[in-house]
Order: sequence, then C-alpha cells, then structure tokens
Amino acid sequence: MREALHAVLLLETQCKYYKTSSIIFSSSLLSWRRGRTSKGELTKSVLLKMHSKKQTSVKYYVGIDVGSASVRAALVDEFGTVVAHAEQPIQIWEPQPDHYEQSSADIWAACCKVTKKVVCGIDASWIRGVGFDATCSLVVVDKQFQPLAVNSEGQNSRNVIMWMDHRAVSQVDRINATQHRVLSYVGGVMSVEMQPPKLLWIKENLQESCWEKAGYFFDLPDFLSWKATGVTARSLCTLVCKWTYTSDGGWDDSFWNIIGLEDLVKDKYEKIGDGGVRKNTLWSFYTPLLEFHSGSATHASCLASLRNHVLSPGESVGKGLTPEAAKDLGLPEGIAVAASLIDAHAGGLGVIGADVKGHNLPCENQPITSRVAMICGTSSCHMGVSETPIFVPGVWGPYFSAMVPGLWLNEGGQSATGKLIEHVVRGHVAFLELQSKAAARAQSIYTYLNSHLDLIKKSLPVGFLTVDLHVWPDFHGNRSPLTDLTLKGMVVGLTLSRGLDELALIYLATIQAIALGTRHILETMQAAGHHLNTLFLCGGLSKNPLFVQMHADITGKPVVLSKEVESVLVGAAILGACASGDFASIQEAMAKMGKIGRVVKPNHEHKRFYDKKYEVFLKLVEHQREYRAIMKGF
Repeated sequence: MREALHAVLLLETQCKYYKTSSIIFSSSLLSWRRGRTSKGELTKSVLLKMHSKKQTSVKYYVGIDVGSASVRAALVDEFGTVVAHAEQPIQIWEPQPDHYEQSSADIWAACCKVTKKVVCGIDASWIRGVGFDATCSLVVVDKQFQPLAVNSEGQNSRNVIMWMDHRAVSQVDRINATQHRVLSYVGGVMSVEMQPPKLLWIKENLQESCWEKAGYFFDLPDFLSWKATGVTARSLCTLVCKWTYTSDGGWDDSFWNIIGLEDLVKDKYEKIGDGGVRKNTLWSFYTPLLEFHSGSATHASCLASLRNHVLSPGESVGKGLTPEAAKDLGLPEGIAVAASLIDAHAGGLGVIGADVKGHNLPCENQPITSRVAMICGTSSCHMGVSETPIFVPGVWGPYFSAMVPGLWLNEGGQSATGKLIEHVVRGHVAFLELQSKAAARAQSIYTYLNSHLDLIKKSLPVGFLTVDLHVWPDFHGNRSPLTDLTLKGMVVGLTLSRGLDELALIYLATIQAIALGTRHILETMQAAGHHLNTLFLCGGLSKNPLFVQMHADITGKPVVLSKEVESVLVGAAILGACASGDFASIQEAMAKMGKIGRVVKPNHEHKRFYDKKYEVFLKLVEHQREYRAIMKGF
C-alpha cells in the first residue's frame, strides 16, 4: 500500500509539473483502484498520457542494468523520471566453493525480455538512446563469438566468471608479489575480483579448452555493448578499473610479461581491447591505416585495430543498434548505444551530480569532490572523485575519467553487504518464525525486523541495543581499505538465546558493522587527501531506513537519497542520453536527470556511542590477526 501511495504522490507531482488535466490522473487512478492496473502500469500510463498532451514529445532513454542475480531495465524520460521498470532473474552456478559462474546467453535473453516490457506501447520515435551497465564479470567467447566454458566440466553455456568469484587466489598473490608499478592504481594491492588474475587462472587451468581457443575476453558491460552494436570497442571505465589500462599510456607490456600473460602482448591486446591509444586521438585512427598501406599489417588486423577502440562512458558506439539486436530488444534499428559502465559506477553517475540547492547540506556550493556516492546492493562501492590524482592505500584508483569525465575516481568497496545481511538473517534458527510473522503482516522480513527492534528498544535509541554485541563483517574477505582476502567474519557477544529478539539484534549489529566498515573506508580516503562531507546512497539497501540511518549516525555525515530509487538505472539511461547527442556532456545530463529525494541527518547526540563501537570494531581485526599469528606456528 505504501508503494502504491508513493506512485500516487509521484503522479500528482508530475501532473502539476506538466500542467496536466486532472481527468487523466483520475481515470488512471480509478483503473488502479479497481485492480485493473498494477502500480508500475499506473505510473507508466499516466506519464505517457501526460507526455502525449505536451506540445513537443518527451525524449526517452532505456537504461539496462545487469546485477549479480537479475537484469533490470527502465524507461527514463529526459527529466530523470523512471516511467517503466522491469526485472528478470538470471542464473548463478556455484560448481565448487568460491567459483561463481553465469551464462552470457542467459544474461542477454533477460536483457531482451525486460527491455521489451518497458518499451511496450511507446512511440519508437521518442526513444533516443540505450545505456548498459553490468557487474565487472569476465565473459569468454571464441573467435566466432561463441561461448567458451570457464569450468573443467566443459559446459560452454557457463562462460562467465562472476565478479565475486575467488578461484584465482594463488594467481593474485603472485601478481601482488611482483609489486609492479600498475598496482599503485589499485591501492597497492590487486583484488582477486579483477580480471588479470582470472585470465591467469584460465591460462593455467584451462589452457587447451579455453585459453587457446578464446577469441575475446570481455568485461560484461563491454560484452553487452558488443552484443547490441557488433563493435568490440571497450569502455574506458572497465579497462581502467579492472584491467590495469591507463587513459594516457594504455597497456603496460612489462606487467603482462612479468605475470605470465605475454601472449596478450604478442597479439597486440586484440583479445582484451585496444592496442594502447585512445579513440579520440588522431594517431589512433591513422596508425592502423599506415601499417596496412606499408604492408606491416593485414586488412583484417587493420579493421580489428579500428574496431577495438577505447571509448569514454557515454560515447556512441558504432552505428547504434544492429538489426538483429534491435529485433531482440524490441527497439528501432540504429538507436544510439552508449559505451557502458560498471554497475556501481552507473549508480554513482545517477546520484552524485544532483542539484542540492535549498537542502542545507554541507556539499551545497561545494565542488562535486566533496561528495561520495555509495552504491549498496549485494556488495557496496564507495565512489569519490578528485580534480587531481589521489593515491589511497587499500582503495582502488585513481582512475582518470572512469566515471565522471575529467575527474579522477577512487573506489572503495565491501565485497559482501546485502549478501551478508541475507546470510546472517536466513541462517538464524528463528528465521522461519520471522518469515511467518512478516508474511502475516504482508511485510518484507526487513521491515518486520525494523519494527521489532522498535518494540524491544524501550527507552534506548535502537542502535544502543548492541552495546555488548559486535560484528566484523568480512565474511568474504576485505576489499577496502585492508585489501586482505584472508580476513574472516567475527561475532562477539553471543548468548544461548535463540528467539526473534536475538535475530533482530544480530541483524542490527551486522548493519552497524557494514556502516563501521564504510567509516573505515571514508577515513582512509580523507587521510589521503579527499575532503568528503556528504554521502549519496543508492541501490537496494538504500531502501532500508535502518541501514540508511546507521550510515548517517556512524559516519557522522548526512545521507542523501535519490528521488528515483533506481539510481543505477537512471545512470545507465544518462549514458544513453549522452550517446544520443541530446546533452552536451555527462555532467549536464547528471544535473538534469539526477534528482535528490529524502535527506537523512545524523543523530550527533549518539556520536560518543558510535565512536566506542568503532574503537571495538578496529580491535576486532587487530585481534583476528593476533589469533592468526598464534596459530601460524601450529
């Protein structure tokens, strides 16, 4: 009911904005009340009717987001309003511990299904561009672009190594042992979630069945833009953030040679992207042609060089949608397709540039460098930008123009946040009781838990319930700022109690631990030179008011939520808007299409309590390392 009320309020606001007749609103609302229309259909119906009444047609963009467990699409107008939204689950295989695989065919089929849903009934001439974002998973195809198995079972349909796959631990340890200069751009230590260790694992474990047969290794966002356009160009975002490419120098041959992937150098990086020069340089265009005319390159290699350009996010790829992709997606042939983004970066794009005037925030009248975007879903990412490069120990980057053109990006992260909360809650003995009681109230399990915490807190603030219960949240290793894959989760303060109260408390302590981890990341970034004063949250966990309030209280910073909950999809749509040429720059599109909603202020009177919790938090990891040292001699 609350979601439906939100839809009604949104539509009332839109009616006022467009000066639309109340008859349109009332007739559509009546259909919804009679059960003929869903909430999403209600929103779409009214907005489309409103737009059709305007003197000039509204421009629309499609944003497609591939997350860990589902694909989502949204139809977004030029003002940043999500008019229609659809979601489709995708399959994950876990053939053995720490191995996570997906299917590129399954992912593309889901992209097509959700896109067709959101554009159904839309005048095709109003749709101007398409933008993709996705997890930074590794897609492997052969020379004919057919899927290749990334597993010993030889299942070719499972040709994607997921971002959260940790099979390449040995490989990343050896890469980090080189202390090569490219590692300074990933916080000094490469993560097992990046692509070089995964490539090395494939070469060492699947040499004949996969490595030698591979034609292309794509980051998933780049695979999607290739699937849509037939062009193998790569996004600067993916190559810089996950593959060690730099925007000024391209690839560093010595790195690939020293880690044992010299074959990529010999092939001039054709399998993983550009040969080292940016698309917008004149030399990058003429070099392949000169090589061809001098006889030092074949016609095929010349074309490959021209195809494998590196594009800035939002640049138009090729000639837009191919006829085949247009048919698959239900969109017109030739529609502009943007160079893609990693999903977290799309979320940052959707929120970080919004106009905050009149909200009395510390970032008002401050540069965008005072803001940090936190994209929180299965995992969490913390995006801060700067005008000059800042090297932060344990935090990825600095990456030039990887999210906002012209600015350097640092990216902190937590490998398991939403996944950790789910793991803790569903693994508790009282989960079935929780599930039953939440269903009886027609609530989500997390809404019920939040209400239950309010019942048991008595006169205390909710957060103070965990005075004797502490969690270290690295159940899947630490990405930032400690970059220690071997760290484990910790819980201190358990009792023999097994009821719903105890489940609610461990749920609360887990959320607090995630927020304390965010504080740890932000303090590390600030110590290195960032000046951050406001958090901008988006993603699934930003819908949880307890999660949001704990982040405000524990970091001591106000939290800004997007007006559109689906900020990642808005970010993807912003890419499509830029590719269409309707906006002069990403910054212009961000300012117009990104809108802020609720602002959550920290409870400063609780600061002393959370300072103490943070002190305990840091002690937990210190103690874990001491325990490891004790046991090491065994």
